[in-house]
Amino acid sequence: MALIIGHGMLAFRDPFGIRPLVLGSRQENGRTEYMVASENVALAAIGFTFLRDIAPGEAVYIDDNGHLHTQQCANNSIHAPCIFEYVYFARPDSHIDQISVYQSRLNMGKKLGQKIATQWRDLDIDVVIPIPETSCDVALEIAGELNLPYRQGFVKNRYIGRTFIMPGQSMRIKSVRRKLNAIESEFKGKNVLLVDDSIVRGTTSGQIIKMAREAGAAKVYFASAAPEIRFPNVYGIDMPSVNELIAHGRDVEEIAELIGADELIYQDIEDLIGAVRQENPEIKQFETSVFNGIYVTGDISQDYLDEITGLRNDSAKKGAESTAEISNIDLHNEAN
Repeated sequence: MALIIGHGMLAFRDPFGIRPLVLGSRQENGRTEYMVASENVALAAIGFTFLRDIAPGEAVYIDDNGHLHTQQCANNSIHAPCIFEYVYFARPDSHIDQISVYQSRLNMGKKLGQKIATQWRDLDIDVVIPIPETSCDVALEIAGELNLPYRQGFVKNRYIGRTFIMPGQSMRIKSVRRKLNAIESEFKGKNVLLVDDSIVRGTTSGQIIKMAREAGAAKVYFASAAPEIRFPNVYGIDMPSVNELIAHGRDVEEIAELIGADELIYQDIEDLIGAVRQENPEIKQFETSVFNGIYVTGDISQDYLDEITGLRNDSAKKGAESTAEISNIDLHNEAN
């Protein structure tokens, strides 16, 4: 999106519809006002009514007089929304491309619960506990499928941000401890199934499993609503470099050992796609590159992946932070 001084506001969606974009309107002082946002819940928060999803490759222009103009700017556009929006990024009360995020997460939980019931039936699970908050709906459905109690075993500090995008391993570890606190009575002497939306670096997962054991858990099993994240995202999400992804180059048993889980269960990618597509069968394709390395735009070279790996790793980010700190000191000295 962009504001053009003296003209109006321009917004457009990429030709593959990877990132979400919606259009809304409201009547204010006898005139129609328009708003563009990534999720429809942003519209409702300030009194706008959702009109529609902006199509892949479509541009929307709202001039200074409040007139709406739209135009399809991409030939042969393909609708392939990013499936990670439904797994993690979007709010549960959002609808993206006519798909309820909340319902898609319930579907994920149902499918993952069915997998555990058939393929992991020998696990002696006593209780299902979500890692708040994105996985709560998933865990609730898993508990229902397994006919097991669902409990809130962690209390979340809402003032700590998303840990997987924080720079520096030590900061991420400290932030996990500040972000969550275990309720010991829900863990002591029990075999617990912890449920999270995904596993990125594994830092958060490992720390949470450690917290569960410290709270008295006998065994700690871990389930992920998403498949293994093995590849970097190149479409607008600042995920870690490929070498910092815990699943890159490792099998499930190795990952389980690294995070300290007695058993580790991932959602199958076919089930994840089915869980989301179930809410809108008209969408034939999703952007799933972080799981399978297939980039829908077809123009991502290994050289480009190597370049973003160099930009995204922790050492590069620390270097950028140090440069920013030096610049701030220089500016301060010049000001004085």
